[in-house]
Amino acid sequence: MRPVRPVLAGALLGVLALSGCGQNSSSSPASPAVSSGTGSAPAAQAAGFPVTVQAGNGSVTIARKPERVVSLSPTATESLFAVGAGTQVVAVDDQSTYPAEAPKTDLSGFKPNAEAIIAQKPDLVVLANDIDGIVAKLTKVNVPVLLEPAATKLDETYDQIGDLGAATGNKPKADEVVAGMRKRIDELAAAAPKDKNLTYYHELDTTPYSVTSSTFLGQIYGLFGLTNIADKAPDPAGGYPKLSAEFVAQADPDLVFLADTKCCAQTAATLAKRPGWSKLSAVKKDRVVELDDDVASRWGPRVVDLAEKVGEAVRKAAAD
Repeated sequence: MRPVRPVLAGALLGVLALSGCGQNSSSSPASPAVSSGTGSAPAAQAAGFPVTVQAGNGSVTIARKPERVVSLSPTATESLFAVGAGTQVVAVDDQSTYPAEAPKTDLSGFKPNAEAIIAQKPDLVVLANDIDGIVAKLTKVNVPVLLEPAATKLDETYDQIGDLGAATGNKPKADEVVAGMRKRIDELAAAAPKDKNLTYYHELDTTPYSVTSSTFLGQIYGLFGLTNIADKAPDPAGGYPKLSAEFVAQADPDLVFLADTKCCAQTAATLAKRPGWSKLSAVKKDRVVELDDDVASRWGPRVVDLAEKVGEAVRKAAAD
């Protein structure tokens, strides 16, 4: 999944600025309603359409409930299925690995091909990046497009899930998902012992690249009272500094979180074999946490799964 790890990390976790992802709102009664072909215009309006969503590409109006959704964002794919729009999704990109039933194709969100996307006959396309002007290319042929860029904070995650729920006619379920996420993450954060002054290191790859507290991931860790060793990196590099092995060894973090278990086959055992790292407190005290790369690089509903892992690790370390 990660041919160039630092570039992908930036694309997924907030190096790209989020612009304009906002609240959803149904259009006024005066807006032209479009029938789905099986019901009347009033019925379409009663179902919540037309609907206008404020996305990264501005105000997008969707005339009728989409029946052929194409997702070129792994995070959006997860969110669409979570809000109950899975049966409306007809194609997803080659990086959408979850859920298993998602209709995976060779479409790419990093090298989008307008002709290949249009061939799927979509009535809604969801993207995380506007590469090669793909939004304009699709809009030109009257394909509704939602640009939902990498979230930089949890509220943006919640907002995007709401956007996708509204855009697909599944807003009640989306609201339910968001409420559940908020509740669980708040519970986990509240339960975390924050008086131990624990430090941590999050690894993106074996270079090693990491994340600072200014990133989406860094903010998640911050909810649990953890101190990020990467915040003292000589060059913060927009929140994704390249650290040296010596820097990590000297910082000696209490916890290590590996987000390169799939891409780079890293484990607690491989970490211990690195020169000088066998003496790390996290290694000696069995505080190396092996994360699912995909869960740790997306900003959708499974952020809760990440928070669960972090909360469990913090509680365990605090009890030592």
